[in-house]
Amino acid sequence: MNVKLLKAFVTLAERGNYAQAALALSMTQPALTKQINLLESLINTQLFARGRHGSQLTMGGQQLLPAAMKMLRQTENFLQHADQVAKGSEGRIALGFGLSSFYFAPECIAKFRRFYPAVNVSLEDIPSAKQYDLLESGELQVGFVRVPAKAPLRHHSLFEDSLVMVTPEDSELSVEEWINRLPLLRLHNERGRGLNAQIDMFLHSAQIFPSSTQEAGDIQTILALVIAGIGVAILPRSIVHIAPTTINRIPLTGHCVNWEVGIAWDARIPNLLRDNFIEMVIGS
Repeated sequence: MNVKLLKAFVTLAERGNYAQAALALSMTQPALTKQINLLESLINTQLFARGRHGSQLTMGGQQLLPAAMKMLRQTENFLQHADQVAKGSEGRIALGFGLSSFYFAPECIAKFRRFYPAVNVSLEDIPSAKQYDLLESGELQVGFVRVPAKAPLRHHSLFEDSLVMVTPEDSELSVEEWINRLPLLRLHNERGRGLNAQIDMFLHSAQIFPSSTQEAGDIQTILALVIAGIGVAILPRSIVHIAPTTINRIPLTGHCVNWEVGIAWDARIPNLLRDNFIEMVIGS
């Protein structure tokens, strides 16, 4: 159905006069008459009866008017929605984050939703290596990951993270003495592959060799084990904020203790909503 014909029908019904309706529609009266006649021909129903007081709706016109008005509202809503989608103001965006962006990623999303409240945002905790694959497949639009990302992905560095040792208590023990005294607690490799590689590089560069290690499935479990005195851990500085203030922190120095954290995306996949999010993150 031609929306222009429905609009002519509704406008004439509201004005009750061809001259006034034609003026409201910015067309000539003969053009309006032609549109009404065409609509009546298409639906095989007379919509208006001319009288001394203008154009009056027929019984058929009265019955069809509510449906015509509803269709016009739906069309207007669709066009408004399409305009917002075209501007990147509505839709859905899937994001990934890792340990180092535990706080930063949600803060970015909260800010973004203040500007784009109609956007549906999903956020999932995913290791950087897996995020890279999901970005290329289009399942993720933006990833908060270790950077640089390999081509064809693009990336932008946001901040630097570093390694920190957490121990059950404050003492004069060195990092090496702590690691020789208690097991080194680590994430399972499928969950913390990037962090484990960073820790291994630090230990290798410092010529520190743990006497024993113990794996856990998440950071909270590792911190609980440290508090219980079962082991020590080397964690990202950005994540240690979730630990109780009583837990002892030892900043690490030397080679391989720092790395860049940023966002990555696949620019080969057009997505204006994603681009708006990236622009906000980079500009903040």
